[in-house]
Amino acid sequence: MPNWIEIDDLSRPELGVFARLTEAQLRSRMEPEKGIFIAESPKVIELALDAGCQPLALLMERSKADGPARELICRCADVPLYTADREILAGLTGFALTRGVLCAMRRPQPRTMEEVCRGARRLAILEGIVDATNVGAIFRSAAALGVDGVLLTSTCCDPLRRRAARVSMGTVFQIPWARIPLSWPEQGLARLQEAGFRTAALALNERSISIEDPRLAAEARLALVLGTEGDGLCADTIAHCDWTVRIPMSHGVDSLNVAAAAALAFWQTRPKATT
Repeated sequence: MPNWIEIDDLSRPELGVFARLTEAQLRSRMEPEKGIFIAESPKVIELALDAGCQPLALLMERSKADGPARELICRCADVPLYTADREILAGLTGFALTRGVLCAMRRPQPRTMEEVCRGARRLAILEGIVDATNVGAIFRSAAALGVDGVLLTSTCCDPLRRRAARVSMGTVFQIPWARIPLSWPEQGLARLQEAGFRTAALALNERSISIEDPRLAAEARLALVLGTEGDGLCADTIAHCDWTVRIPMSHGVDSLNVAAAAALAFWQTRPKATT
């Protein structure tokens, strides 16, 4: 039986996870291993549950109970279910623009870099990408286009950030990912190369090859390294990669948005089927 709790404002202490705590505070709440994230929209929440994430509380418009959230309510029957009028919930930044359902969830146990690399043929490496929309879009493309895992440097946006997870359509719970625990780029790239990966930096310089070069797709294990918005990859990263790769463009356009470039690169370098 759902544990419905009617609310008339967002100042109640138990609603702090939805209304007042920042993303950084949620991640480190009390103890790192007890961190929390907010999943938004029924589809994203369903995929988080499928991945084994533990729900702590739901917040939704009551009208959603007989619609897209019905199955969620059944799966989360033992957690508090807070509800209010749409006007009150609109006090949450962006809430009125969603599908009307939020779920506070326990952060899953993080994977190691070794776990993500094990058995993978294609990896995406994200260096310093801080925009949640771009991170979410890259994960969605990775899931759709055959990338086996994602590794992030320490300065990247958290993939479980509310907007990143929503833009990814929940694929952050399907694609294995981990933070790179080593000094970047030297030690991190060296570890990838020790694991049998050839590394390809997406960047423009005099030694770059076209993304269409057949040698890239022929690599048994390939890690595509993508840089931050605006500045791109740092010079040391490019220097330590096996390849430097460019995407040929027309009309004097010098670059693509990192999420668009990632999708194109994932498709072009996907492993070719063996006969």
